[in-house]
Amino acid sequence: MKNIIITGASRGIGYDAALLLAQQGHRVLALSRNEEGLKALKEEAGEQLDFLVFDLLKPDARALLDKVKPMEQVDVLVNNAGYLLKKPFEEITTTDWNRAFGVNFFGPAHLIQILAPFLGKGERGHILNIGSMGGYQGSAKFPGLLGYSASKAAIANLTECLAEEWKENNVACNCLCLGAVQTEMLAEAFPGFEAPVSAQKMGAFIAYFATEAHHFFNGKVLPASVSTP
Repeated sequence: MKNIIITGASRGIGYDAALLLAQQGHRVLALSRNEEGLKALKEEAGEQLDFLVFDLLKPDARALLDKVKPMEQVDVLVNNAGYLLKKPFEEITTTDWNRAFGVNFFGPAHLIQILAPFLGKGERGHILNIGSMGGYQGSAKFPGLLGYSASKAAIANLTECLAEEWKENNVACNCLCLGAVQTEMLAEAFPGFEAPVSAQKMGAFIAYFATEAHHFFNGKVLPASVSTP
């Protein structure tokens, strides 16, 4: 059994991954701003899952630590929460940049810092950052998604750099760059497009990768994509 924290767990891929991990017997702490979604997840997942209403733009470290300290260690952190910025480059405001990078980059980075004392205390820890093919170098890019893609490129780079900086800390850090998955975010980005992969299937893959991939990978930015979009 592992102690696992996953952000963006109130819907979509995060919900399905958190649910499966709890059903597998892991101790899961689910984070999201959406309390109703977290309550629904808790009702379905049962006693193996706890939740905390948590805003990556205004992180409450004390509330998080109150949940984490009884766990004593964190084996897996999945930075899954994401914010879609869809706007032409010339229209992007400072507020837009701050929100996109706040949720997709600064929030996860700060969360890693808060949880650093609890990571790698037992078996090798694993930080899994959920990126996007939009932030994957050399992949297809799409108009209007520059801000989102840039923030996801940043989390991919953080993954590589942190793995090197923490290579002696008993913590692996990897990034999965997702392609088209049937989620609310995809529907917003590409209206009418039907993805070849469901949120449930991707959630299951992320659950497996989060708990097993640290035995095989560190500092890797890997595409998980059938199509883009």
